[in-house]
Amino acid sequence: MTTEITTPYILVLYYSRNGHVKMLADQIALGVENAGVEAMLRTVPAVSTVCEAIEDDIPNEGDIYCSEEDLANCAGLLIGSPTRFGNMAAPLKYFIDGTSGLWLSGALTNKPAGAFTSTSSLHGGQESTLLSMMIPLLHHGMVIAGVPYSEPALAQTKSGGTPYGASHVEAATLSDAEIQIARAQGHRVAMLAKKLIL
Repeated sequence: MTTEITTPYILVLYYSRNGHVKMLADQIALGVENAGVEAMLRTVPAVSTVCEAIEDDIPNEGDIYCSEEDLANCAGLLIGSPTRFGNMAAPLKYFIDGTSGLWLSGALTNKPAGAFTSTSSLHGGQESTLLSMMIPLLHHGMVIAGVPYSEPALAQTKSGGTPYGASHVEAATLSDAEIQIARAQGHRVAMLAKKLIL
């Protein structure tokens, strides 16, 4: 089953605890829009080990929380999370774990997708985190898009950025290479959406 897309957009879905993943999400959204496709920025609420949700229905600031409809109706998806022991953070996984209805309907099948992350150290599990975020996307039947080495910043970066997806090594700002790689990934997913879906 394919969900009808009335206003095409790429969903940039992320969880950001300290703002670093949010910085990447903003750059990825710019890359999407540079390809002539709308970018929809959405986040997910925090969770705790004591109760399922600890946030209000609407966040006090920043992007609004993602709904199942936002996800079902996207033309492509980029998901981002900080690294937690080489894996995605619990709030993003909690949201994805609740998407079995979309899996059953095939709403995301054949749509392009990618992942992005931020770590506090250079070898803090960026690639394993990106790979962990790709697994549910593959189960949804999505087409995974990384960053090809035709993007010059990928071979030049001294901080974040991998062929698996955009990444950031925690600092107050993104490096020039991290910005270029994030924009390139957003642009690539948007261009693939034009070919596959739109």
